[in-house]
Amino acid sequence: MSIMTDSSVLMDPPVLDIDPYDEDVLADPYAFHESLREAAPVVMIKPHGVYAVGRHEEAKAVLSDYERFSNSAGIGLQDIRKPGDFRIPSRLLEVDPPIHTAVKSVVTRTLSPLVIRKWREGFEEKAEKRVDQLLKRSEFDGVEDCAEAFILEAFPAAVGIDLPRKEALIIGDMRFNQSGPKNSLYHRAMEKAKPYIQWFDDACDRKNVIPGSIAEMLFEAEDRGELDTGVASNVMRSFVGGGTDSTIAGLGFALHQLARHPKQWEQVRSEPGKAKAAFEEAIRFESPFQVTYRTTLKEVELNGYRLAADTKVGVFLGAAGRDPRVWQNADQYDINRPQLAGKHLSLGAGAHACIGQMIARAESEALLNALAKRVKSISLAGTPRYRLVNQMRMLDYLPLRVEPV
Repeated sequence: MSIMTDSSVLMDPPVLDIDPYDEDVLADPYAFHESLREAAPVVMIKPHGVYAVGRHEEAKAVLSDYERFSNSAGIGLQDIRKPGDFRIPSRLLEVDPPIHTAVKSVVTRTLSPLVIRKWREGFEEKAEKRVDQLLKRSEFDGVEDCAEAFILEAFPAAVGIDLPRKEALIIGDMRFNQSGPKNSLYHRAMEKAKPYIQWFDDACDRKNVIPGSIAEMLFEAEDRGELDTGVASNVMRSFVGGGTDSTIAGLGFALHQLARHPKQWEQVRSEPGKAKAAFEEAIRFESPFQVTYRTTLKEVELNGYRLAADTKVGVFLGAAGRDPRVWQNADQYDINRPQLAGKHLSLGAGAHACIGQMIARAESEALLNALAKRVKSISLAGTPRYRLVNQMRMLDYLPLRVEPV
């Protein structure tokens, strides 16, 4: 549906009566994404009373303009400022500049080139060992045996927090279902996580972090007065939440598509630089974070449409990643696409772009390159299965068959 805009009169966004959190939609969101993109530059999602954007241009605008679209009410569906939904905000994700700028600058300083180089070397070593284990059998689960096993060894060691697989995945499931409505997924995840919430708090406490890690460096910055008391542990919770599940999902997507496209796997094998493109295209094609929210603090205009004050705006990253206005053959996986990194929005945009994106890229390149050295062919050994999560899209099971070199 095409809507003409009279520049002299602001219009109210059209209403889209689709629930993006319906389990059938979560299982296969692409019809909803198309409806969202084609309805208008911005719509009102009737079931939840929130605005939503699904086109690349408007998604980037909302993500990049914190003065019109604030993070301060939380990046999930609930307004964390209000009774019943109130919680302490993430000091990395749910505050606006200048508070966010001060915190982000401290975190960025800890991620020096020397630190990143050490991490990359560690990732490569762990990736080689993981591939050695995988090649002892011809078939394995690309999620549990490969992506999860690698990330939950590599990431915690680099960041400085002990994350056993069971506990880490349960907490992640809670966090990302908590960002949606209080539906059955939310309640199941919250109930399942109850025994592990104290464990997660303790894991992010100073006394339990690994010496020499980014976690310890942030606590030292707190000691110097560069961060307010309590901010270091707050930041680590966000860092862990965003740095594990999302990278696991992105690697799962890359392995899935490379198994489906053998010629592109051959390219990754013959051109090591293509490992980066394989990951970037995977997270464009299926964004791990499907939606993030901003909030209008006053009445604002977006591409000719009037948005009321104090209302959530859902930025559907999964829809923007397949916007045909930006991507030719958007529904095809193609590692030869030009200008992938920095163009897709799966890692955010503007001041709140993912601060750990260099870690995710280093991890994914390490694992894909380790596989490319040792695996001649990779194919599906069964039917993949997705995990239903309110905020995310991720594989739950990915049966793979490999042929060693």
